[in-house]
Amino acid sequence: MPSLVCSAQNCVYNNAMYCSKGDIKVDGQQASVCQDTCCGSFEERRRDNMRSSMGSPNIDTEIKCEVVHCRYNDNCCCNAKHVDISGAAAHCADETECVTFEKKA
Repeated sequence: MPSLVCSAQNCVYNNAMYCSKGDIKVDGQQASVCQDTCCGSFEERRRDNMRSSMGSPNIDTEIKCEVVHCRYNDNCCCNAKHVDISGAAAHCADETECVTFEKKA
């Protein structure tokens, strides 16, 4: 299971730069650069959902990957050792990205 660090601090699941959801989905099926990917599990933290997390922050997170052309996608599961999700000022999933994405050769 990859270790995940996430800078999307506006996400309801972000707890001290780790994801507390337990599993995430990386979207961007036909992405050819990391900017075309996003965290499909991102949910903006708002006043009406101030649960800062669904559970405890966890460095090890199951990552389902829909990015067909990523070298780390192994049958829709991410097999990278470490994954970075960026989006410090994100307010929606499209404003996040999987920085770890690498296009298959």
